[in-house]
Amino acid sequence: MNAYLPIAEISASVPMLVGLGLGVGILSGLFGVGGGFILTPLLFMIGIPPAIAVGTQGNLIVGSSVSGVLTHLRRGTVDFAMGFALLAGGLTGSFFGVKVFHWLTSLGQIDLVIKLAYVLLLGTIGGLMAIEAVRAIRARSQGKKIGLGRKHHSWMQGLPFRMRFRASGLYISAIPPVLVGVLVGVMAAIMGVGGGFIMVPAMIYLLNMPTKTVIGTSLFQITFLAGFTTLMQAIENQTVDFVLAIVLLVGGVVGAQIGSRLGQRLNADTLRLLLAAMVLLVSVKIGLELAFPPADAYSVMTR
Repeated sequence: MNAYLPIAEISASVPMLVGLGLGVGILSGLFGVGGGFILTPLLFMIGIPPAIAVGTQGNLIVGSSVSGVLTHLRRGTVDFAMGFALLAGGLTGSFFGVKVFHWLTSLGQIDLVIKLAYVLLLGTIGGLMAIEAVRAIRARSQGKKIGLGRKHHSWMQGLPFRMRFRASGLYISAIPPVLVGVLVGVMAAIMGVGGGFIMVPAMIYLLNMPTKTVIGTSLFQITFLAGFTTLMQAIENQTVDFVLAIVLLVGGVVGAQIGSRLGQRLNADTLRLLLAAMVLLVSVKIGLELAFPPADAYSVMTR
């Protein structure tokens, strides 16, 4: 598979690609997510091969995550011990995920697997986000207070290899953080997502981390995981288009700054509902593409 799209093929679409990066950057600034779960399927829709989209967009995740990590470092809201535990699992999961990616590519099934995974993932995440947002809006309209609240999981106290995570005020087994990291690493390699939209809830509800350290620690892990995954994809599968990555990154960096400012002014529940609607629409669009045959069943490519 060719790892680089000829510049002539994307030159006419540079404004569109910058716009995509800008939009995903705004979402990242608004919601504190890497945005890969939206950017990658959008790249599918404009004709970027799924394998190239997955391998390339990790560069954008690295760029946006570094900016966020620097902010949280200044605030002292990064739990390095937890971040390294998550990263250990993430690197392991990413390594094996890239191997699975290579195997599926050799079978000629990688595009189908990626798209099916996105239909299932986006449909599930979008539905849960929509339900949560509607409940929050209704509760606020009735004058009720809403909080995330951390649940106590006593089963974790019996696991071995307990560690003290001082920044989060926790003394728990290192096994759950490592397993969460493995799951996110596999997803990053096969689907091209940073995994923040999975990791953040897991850190709050499973690991019982305080909210103040969750985002910074998540971004710390995602920065290194996305960089490692991109490097592995470039070496193992040759599916990283650096020209495409740079074009997306230009829009993403600017968009992240815009999103962070907008996020301070707009209603969070309404924004979450709008994001859920967009996620569901993307899921439906990909699902329809899989369900119905293309207008041109075959194409001839020349090099």
